[in-house]
Amino acid sequence: MIAKAKLRFVRISPKKVKGVVSLIRGKEIQEALDILTNLNKRASKVIIDLLDSAINNAKQVDENISDLYISRIIVNEGPFLKRYRARAFGRANLLRRRLSHIEVELDRRSSKKEKTKSTSGEEDKRIEGR
Repeated sequence: MIAKAKLRFVRISPKKVKGVVSLIRGKEIQEALDILTNLNKRASKVIIDLLDSAINNAKQVDENISDLYISRIIVNEGPFLKRYRARAFGRANLLRRRLSHIEVELDRRSSKKEKTKSTSGEEDKRIEGR
C-alpha cells in the first residue's frame, strides 16, 4: 500500500456508490479517472475527489505515481438520517437517508507481482515437504 484516503458521511446511498466503484476497481489511476469523468453519476464526482486526495498522499511518499493502481476500494454504510413523510389518515412513514463511507488504497503494480510470486514459492515448498 502506497497511499490511502477515506471519505466519510457522504450523502449518497451505498448501493449507488458501489455501482460506480465496481467500474474502477483494480484499474490504473489514469484509466479510472477517465472512466469517472465520462460517467454521468453523482457518485463519480465524489470518487474523483477521493482519488485526487489519495494521489496527493502518494506524491508525498514518492514522486513517481505513473504505475499506481487502485488496489482496494471499499464502500460501507454510514448512519441513517431519519426523516418522516406525511401519509393518509394522519400517519407518517419513516424515510432513511443513507450515508456512505468510502475508502481507497493505491499500490504499485510491480510490488503486487513480487508479493504474489513470493507467496506462491512458499506454498510450493510446503507442498513438496509433505
